[in-house]
Amino acid sequence: MKNQKYKKIYYHFRYRLLSTNNLVIVIAFFVALSWAWGSVNMLQRNFALQREVDAKKRQLTLTELEVNTQRFQQAYYKSDEYKELAVRQRLGLVFPGEKVLILPPNSPEATQSDLSLKKKAVFVSQPTNVEQWTNFLFGNNSRD
Repeated sequence: MKNQKYKKIYYHFRYRLLSTNNLVIVIAFFVALSWAWGSVNMLQRNFALQREVDAKKRQLTLTELEVNTQRFQQAYYKSDEYKELAVRQRLGLVFPGEKVLILPPNSPEATQSDLSLKKKAVFVSQPTNVEQWTNFLFGNNSRD
């Protein structure tokens, strides 16, 4: 009886499940699965490499900007304008006919009045874009 049962199972497995069509389908499934797995891995790798390339491009752009800034600073330091300002600041030299005006430091009362004026300053909010358009279209901005 057991032998008969095993023969049925073997027959079912051998001739129904391991048929040529089923084997081709299983092989095709594994080929498709490996292709999909490879594609996903390649996409992930390309994405990581693209992020790295973008980071390098940003770094290159930043470095180019820093180099250009240094060149502009170098050109400024070589200019006559900078030399004149540096001499005036460091040595206190002036052109003939110029007079130097030296002011005393602010008194505490002046400093306090400046602070109180800053606190009292009222900020007027800017109208929104819609308000600006309605004012423009209906003439509310015209001055009498």
